[in-house]
Amino acid sequence: MTTNELAEYGMVHMDDDEIGGFLTSQSVGVLCFPAEEAPSMRPMSYWYDGEDSLYFLYVLGSNSRKESLSRRADTVRFLVYRADSAFKWQSVLLTGSISEVAESERDAVFDAAEMKWRPELFERASESENTGLYRLQIDRQDGIKHSELPPGFEGDAKSE
Repeated sequence: MTTNELAEYGMVHMDDDEIGGFLTSQSVGVLCFPAEEAPSMRPMSYWYDGEDSLYFLYVLGSNSRKESLSRRADTVRFLVYRADSAFKWQSVLLTGSISEVAESERDAVFDAAEMKWRPELFERASESENTGLYRLQIDRQDGIKHSELPPGFEGDAKSE
């Protein structure tokens, strides 16, 4: 079924303001690159600039697959979702291009960035290892959500 066909079951499309608010309130998603055999997916913490970009801090090893995929990709996707219950969830899919932020721009991005959450392991590693700052330029964004009461609860809510 398409997302439009699921509207009769309570799913709705999010507008740009809802998508922006959702991206601001979250901090983790899944970055998906095209790859040879199958798409390559990576869970990533991010910072949303409130406009049209997400930023990722990569901890780079001697042979970073994520870095090489980023350099080769014309288009990537990033999925951010939250599922509070079977009846309340949100999902945003972003499509765009990814590129390394120039060294001359890194400080300005870090000054503005509000990284809400990042795994402690990567925090520690980024203090002593080489890092790369990457920007996802959002070309397309689609958001859907569902927030209806479960069957049987609707009557109780209406009578209050």
